[in-house]
Amino acid sequence: MRYGISLIALLLVTANLFSQELKVGQNAPEIVQKSLNGKDLRLSSLKGQMVLVDFWASWCAPCRKENPLIVEAYQEYKDATFKNGQGFTIYSVSLDFKQSAWEAAIIKDKLEWPNHVSDLKGWNNAAAKLYGIRSVPSSYLIDGDGEIVAVNLRGEALALKLKKLKKKSTSTSSE
Repeated sequence: MRYGISLIALLLVTANLFSQELKVGQNAPEIVQKSLNGKDLRLSSLKGQMVLVDFWASWCAPCRKENPLIVEAYQEYKDATFKNGQGFTIYSVSLDFKQSAWEAAIIKDKLEWPNHVSDLKGWNNAAAKLYGIRSVPSSYLIDGDGEIVAVNLRGEALALKLKKLKKKSTSTSSE
């Protein structure tokens, strides 16, 4: 009986190790998935920029509702200088099954950034599993060094966080 309890405890501890959520202050794990043109796109290729890793899907109504706010933040901060990053971009990870639906949503929602990826496996998306994604939309804001600085910013929270992280202008004005 003792052996059975020890084995169950070991399995629970092991399961927890692999399902722990990523937290602010941790380094973002590498993601490599296919872009719309079928080429591998690495999250690490965006190092040096402020990056929102956005998990979404074309079939997700809350995701689609959130997209205009993400587009707005992208347009406002894509060329900004941050305390730890030059420029802001989005690495969109789609949990779609069909490329046609994924592409149509990108066009319809005007998701103009170039970093769109998916393995077209829905909830079995390798990046979603790696990041412990249990619902969409979900997101991680990562600084220029690849460190997670915020998790699941919704609504105006993304723009407010980017504003807070933006490097203050050093120009002086005479009055």
